[in-house]
Order: sequence, then C-alpha cells, then structure tokens
Amino acid sequence: MDVPVEDGDSCGNIPDAVGGTFWFLWVLPETPPSSTMRARALLAFRLVCLAWLWPVGSHFPTSRRHKEQRGDNAQQKHGGRVDLKMKKLDSTKSLLIKSEQLLRIEDHDFAMRPGFGGSAIPVGIDVQVESIDSISEVNMDFTMTLYLRHYWQDDRLAFPSSNNKSRTFDARLVKKIWVPDVFFVHSKRSFIHDTTMENIMLRVFPDGNILYSVRITVTALCSMDFSSFPLDTQSCSLELESYAYNENDLMLYWKNGNDSLRTDEIVLSQFFIEDFRPSFGLAFYSSTGWYNRLYINFILRRHIFFFMLQTYFPTMLMVMLSWVSFWIDRRAVPARVSLGITTVLTMSTIITGVSASMPQVSYVKAVDIYLWASFLFVFLSVIEYAAVNYFTTVEEMKKLKRAKNPNSFDASQAMAFDGCFHDNDMDLTPFPDVSSTPNTERNTQSRNSTVSGPTEGTGLRREHPVKQHLSFIMSNSYMIDSYSRVIFPLVYLLFNIIYWSLYA
Repeated sequence: MDVPVEDGDSCGNIPDAVGGTFWFLWVLPETPPSSTMRARALLAFRLVCLAWLWPVGSHFPTSRRHKEQRGDNAQQKHGGRVDLKMKKLDSTKSLLIKSEQLLRIEDHDFAMRPGFGGSAIPVGIDVQVESIDSISEVNMDFTMTLYLRHYWQDDRLAFPSSNNKSRTFDARLVKKIWVPDVFFVHSKRSFIHDTTMENIMLRVFPDGNILYSVRITVTALCSMDFSSFPLDTQSCSLELESYAYNENDLMLYWKNGNDSLRTDEIVLSQFFIEDFRPSFGLAFYSSTGWYNRLYINFILRRHIFFFMLQTYFPTMLMVMLSWVSFWIDRRAVPARVSLGITTVLTMSTIITGVSASMPQVSYVKAVDIYLWASFLFVFLSVIEYAAVNYFTTVEEMKKLKRAKNPNSFDASQAMAFDGCFHDNDMDLTPFPDVSSTPNTERNTQSRNSTVSGPTEGTGLRREHPVKQHLSFIMSNSYMIDSYSRVIFPLVYLLFNIIYWSLYA
C-alpha cells in the first residue's frame, strides 16, 4: 500500500506526547525497487527528526514534574516547620492557660486586695541583706542590695493538689495578680535586677499562701552626724512601707521577729558593722492616715587607722618639725623663716584635703579641732621666732648705744640686764664731819634732801617679780628659745591627752 508523502513536510507527521508515549509513522510504504533508496532516505531523515525532537518533548514534562515535586517537598518541609513552631507556641500558650485556669485568674478581680472590705490583710516581711555597696559622707546616703520577701494569703489563688506541692512562677504571672505595694521611704534610687531575667519569684501553695521574692538595689538617705568625725559612729536605717494601703487595709510585720533580718558576712572599707536589727512603728500622714512602717537599723563605727595614717600622723610630724627651729641659731634668719613657712603651708594643704572630702556642714568636727589646734602650734612657732628676732635687735641696739656712750652706764641699766643691783657702780663715799652750826644744819638738810631724792626714785625701787623676769627675758632673747623647747612639747602633749580622752 502506497502512503503519499508530501515533500513540503520534511519530517512527516510530528508525533505528540500523550501520557508520556509517542506515536510515529513506523509503517514503511511498499515501494517499488526504483524508489527504495528514496524511501530509505526519507526514513533516515525522519529518524533524525525524531532524535532531535525526543529530548524536548520528554525534558519539559519531566523537569516540570521535578519542579512540582521539589515544590511540594519544600512546601511540606516548610509547612512542617511552621506547624512545629506553631505547635510549640500553642503548647506554651496552652500551658499558660492551664496555669491561669488552675489558679482561676480569670474568675477574680485582682485589682482589689484579698478580703476587700474586711479587716486588714497581714503581710509578713523577710529581708536578707546581700551587701552594703557604698556609704557616702558627701551625699549622706548608702547603697544596699537585698532580697525582699513577702508572705500573705490569697484564697482566690488556692488550687486543688493531691501531693500538696507548691507551684513556682516568674514575673510574667506576677503582673496578673495582686501583690503588696511596698516601697522604700527616703529612697533616692532603686531598681530590680533584670539579668538575665527579672529577679522575681512567685510561689503559690495549695491553701492560698503566697511567697513573693524580689532582688533589689536601693540607695537611701542616711542623716549623719559628723561632730565626732572621724571618731564617729553612724546610725542608718532603711524604711519599708505600703504606698496605697494604710493600717486599715494592710498590716506589715516582721515574719519571724528579730530573725526576719539576715545578713551575709559584710566587710566595709571604712566602717565596722556593730549591729543589725529590725524594728517597726507607725507613720502618720495628714491626708491619708496611719501606715505601718518597718525599719532595718544598722550601726556603723568608722575605722580610725586610715585617718591616723592620712591625717593625724602627718599633722603631728608637721608640728614637731616646726619645733626644730627652736634649736637653730636665732641669727640664721633664712633657715628659721623658711622652716616656719613650709610647715604652715603643709598644714594648710592637709586641712584643705580633709575639707574637700567632707560635706559642707555648719558645725565643727573633731578632725577640724585637731587640725586647727595643730595649725595654731605651727603658727605660734613662727611668731616665736619673730619675737626672738625683734628682742635680739632691740638688745643689739642697746649695746650699740652703750658702746657709743660708755659713761652713761648706771646701776639701773645694769640691773635691767642681769637682774641685780651693783653696789660698786654707785658712789657711796661718806661725807666729812662738819660742826653743827645753823648754816651747817641747813646745808646738811639740803644735802640730805638731795641724797634722799634718788633713794625714793625709780633707780632704787624694787620692781614686780614678773615684770622683772620679763625684762630679763627681753634683755636676753636667747632665753625665749630655751623656754619654747620645753613649753611647746608639753602643751601639745597635754592637748593630745585631752583630745583623745574626749573623742576616742
């Protein structure tokens, strides 16, 4: 049978893909022998066309199927992740809902305190002091880190439990229930630690008892008295009180009495903690009434050894150094003046340094008394040399005048220099005997009156012992240094005895 073949259709009928199979005109026409070569050539050409079309026809559906398969796998994989994530979120959400359902949070209004409208709810307080971070004399405050624990009962949070075990929660549930609004009175700064999460713990017992614990660092005011500084003892307190609920609604009390306040081993650089004790009281506000207030009292005694090294010992050495000038010759003016000025300036530096590290209080501190008394001793040592130098100059001027007038030396001047009266310097030769005539008697009376005049004058009058001694010292200025070598150390020693007996 002859099949007509059109020359224009070089490839013949191009097969279509149906169901992944191809059909093609494989039946060769029965041709006469003359046309055998032509039929074979046509068959070969069709085979070439088939070989060229076969990858195109078979690749696209396969790649499409692979893409669709990869897309389905990716979608299934991504969907699996989403489902897993959503399942995880849903499980957390369902756990939280279970907790809320267990505590019946949605069934009550926790904006009101437990037993609203009835008697005051008792809230026990328990404090553990972790550390006292700093104590500032300039700002008059202290910084303390502590664990503050609250104990109360809320029947609204009671839940059934077969093993009578408590449930513990973090800060996320605390925001949904009622907690006491305790704050720190006279607090300057405070914060709740939040690394890595907020340091808040809530523990609920089946009978409704609640333990609420929080870790806080607070900086509070401490009114200090520096009248005995640095030999002082300071008493500070941290006060806790409810902000909104007065004594008719909330009653604060120490959970375990004096054992409610516990401390770790606290070591401070400048203070020694003598006592840590709790106390309680009431605070009255004219607008809102009476409030329960709890106190954390602690007594601090200052270590004196630091100030002995930094203040007292240098001051003592400066005072003793000023006494060295008493052993230097009075004519060595540059040496004694420079030593006195150096000690005065050093004392001024010490006083300035101590005042800079202290608050500007309006009363005198113990360290001020010691520093200014020591400064006075140093200043008097400079004044002492000024007096010695002045009297030495006066003495030399008198000697110079006597050297110019040798006949002017009399008994009164001699007594002024050495404190005694020289009989050999006076003319005591007796008068000659004369017959007693009226003229002679008159002459004798006049002579006696002339002689008796000087006897009653200043040259023969005994002076007061103190004045006489002062005149002697002024005439012998080197004696001032001799007395100063004894008087200054004795007076300073007496001052130290009185000072340390009063303040130590």
